[in-house]
Amino acid sequence: MKIVLAYSGGLDTSVIIPWLKENYDNPEIIACCIDVGQGSETDGLEEKALGQGASKLYLLDVRDEFIRNYIYPMVKCGAKYEDKYLLGTSIARPLIAKKLVEVALKEKADAICHGATGKGNDQIRFELTIKALAPEIKVIAPWRTWEITSREEELEYLAKRGLPVPMTKEQSYSRDRNLWHISHEGLDLEDPANEPDFRKLLTLGVSPEDAPDEPSYVEIEFEKGIPVKLDGKEVSPIELMDKLNELGGKNGIGICDLVENRCVGMKSRGVYETPGGSILYAAHRDLEYLCLDKQTTAFKEIIRTKYTELLYSGEWFTPLRDALQAFVDKTQETVTGTSRLKLYKGNIISAGVKSPNSLYSAELASFTTGELYSHKDAEGFINLFGLPLKVRAMMGLNKDYLK
Repeated sequence: MKIVLAYSGGLDTSVIIPWLKENYDNPEIIACCIDVGQGSETDGLEEKALGQGASKLYLLDVRDEFIRNYIYPMVKCGAKYEDKYLLGTSIARPLIAKKLVEVALKEKADAICHGATGKGNDQIRFELTIKALAPEIKVIAPWRTWEITSREEELEYLAKRGLPVPMTKEQSYSRDRNLWHISHEGLDLEDPANEPDFRKLLTLGVSPEDAPDEPSYVEIEFEKGIPVKLDGKEVSPIELMDKLNELGGKNGIGICDLVENRCVGMKSRGVYETPGGSILYAAHRDLEYLCLDKQTTAFKEIIRTKYTELLYSGEWFTPLRDALQAFVDKTQETVTGTSRLKLYKGNIISAGVKSPNSLYSAELASFTTGELYSHKDAEGFINLFGLPLKVRAMMGLNKDYLK
């Protein structure tokens, strides 16, 4: 039997390799790490995976693809789960699962194995993608079948077999990192009443109170909803995210503490750091305010809600997501211009926006009467707009409001 394992080198996957060996008649295990921006977490993975029993390791750098084909479409939509979470884990899972499928097909593997728990969202995201792209491949999800019930028991499992333990009990926050964000769950965070100790917890930046006393300014130029320049200079997608993460982290930007509703029905508490992503969202939104008309803006909010729901629940490779993306992409044809932001102690403050496609007219908006707008026209508009209210009043149906 040949199994492709989604491998990170962390606690779960370090346990899964020996567990698969013991429970699946010593199969060949092909470890596969998809680099979406984990940084130093990928260092030494090949030696570690082979030492734990894998036959080989695929380490695939997909950072550029991740930003261009997944993050940028999400930014154009403005997806935000429960009005706070910028979907850092959610957006990476379809790409990771897609690459696992590609490796499994190349290697003619019998199964794909992942380390997502039976309580979490990731099992759904991974497996929906596998079903969409290669339904014939079997899925193995150890957390749904083994007798291990906690991270503490995982540590004991490795210790009993004399295998290296990648972390201590005190360090065993559950974390997920990529170019877009890092999430933190577990330990003291499992009680929503506990205030997070940001000085101990944060990885990408500092808490707002530890940020500099002087603000930082950043200018982002977009073409059709896609960022192309940072402070007037052309940058690659990876360079853009690295610089925005550094700038945002320094200024305490993008920290989110959320008790969210998981796909499986329970609530969970997590702390998310999305410094660069928060800046990018704010800059893009400011430009949309300038470039989109009223009706498109309003309907895009409706689309955003459903798009976010699909993304959160792992329904990326679906006809509906494709259709919604087509609508979003159409709205972005005029979203070209430059947004300037001020960053100060966790706050993102608009500092100017301009576009060749701006729908803002100073002549119309000014209090000074101009040729394009007659104040007298407002009277007829109000009479027609308020006609239903007037009819109700004439029929005596509005009297209760005067009591």
